[in-house]
Amino acid sequence: MRAALLALALLAFLPACRDAAPQVAAPEPPRPVQVAEIRFAPAEQPRAFAGVVKARREADIAFRAGGRIAARLVDVGAVVTAGQELARLDPADIALAVRSAEADLAAAEAEARRATADAGRSRTLMAAGHVAAAFDDQRQATARSAEERATAARAALDLARNRLDHTILRAPTAGVVTAVIAEAGQVMAEGQPVMRIADPAERELLVQVPEGALPGLAAATAEAVLWARPGEPVAARLREVAPQADPILRTYAVRFALPDAPAWAALGMTGTIRLRAESEPVALLPASALHDRGQGPMVWKVEGARLRAVPVEVARLGETQVALRGALVEGDRVVTLGPQLLDAGATVRVVQTRALATLR
Repeated sequence: MRAALLALALLAFLPACRDAAPQVAAPEPPRPVQVAEIRFAPAEQPRAFAGVVKARREADIAFRAGGRIAARLVDVGAVVTAGQELARLDPADIALAVRSAEADLAAAEAEARRATADAGRSRTLMAAGHVAAAFDDQRQATARSAEERATAARAALDLARNRLDHTILRAPTAGVVTAVIAEAGQVMAEGQPVMRIADPAERELLVQVPEGALPGLAAATAEAVLWARPGEPVAARLREVAPQADPILRTYAVRFALPDAPAWAALGMTGTIRLRAESEPVALLPASALHDRGQGPMVWKVEGARLRAVPVEVARLGETQVALRGALVEGDRVVTLGPQLLDAGATVRVVQTRALATLR
């Protein structure tokens, strides 16, 4: 009887022992993650601005005398040499002015000769004591005044002859006629533009640049690509930046010199300036890969089946893409979605590796 009671007591104690035994937790399964492979690119992305080929030196030329245009001798597109005749004014009125100036000079010289003779006789008479010194002084002053009037008349004649010569419009330098502003028969004022001449020896590309692109413009390497031949880039060099923005466009006029411009690069052609900044490459990743737990920005790098936090420095942050610097290597795999849900040392399983361009 006692043996039976002992057996029943042991049977009642066994379930309690099973409940008191330690429970071993099942290992957590690897967490699925999506990753992207790191690709390096220049820190500054290439920039491009469209523009037009212009001559560095371009000027509106005009007659230095007023009158009616009698003839225009060149058309738009004409290649001219320095001193070549471009247009003529009707010289009739200016020729009359020259004749009038010649007559004035003749009269002034005759009066100067008479006054000089009188001054000489007065000096002789004064020396002999026949006239007073005041009388002689008056004759000498009259002679000097007559000589000055002759000098003024001579200058007026030279000016009239110059105006007659200015009835012929000549090219100040060699170049190309890019615009004709006045036609034969039109009455022109002195200095009113007649045509425009550009010197194609030095060509450049004129572009409009927004204010945000001005910093670093001088340090960038530039090349020009003309739309007529996109496969033949031309070396370009920054020459001039406008000190003030255009009041309407709010952009700055920037001129890039084309020192080695080919002969086929005609004025007025359209082209593009490409700018490349010299800088260390940076790692490009989706912006969703960046995470910060209070100790600075970091990313989760996948090493085998484990995660490792890698501190990084943000070089450029965009809407969908971030450029980073840090202990990253080309081809490293980085978690791109949900980095805030992961912990260091966690076991992961890569379920998808996507190209950077497809991650949004």
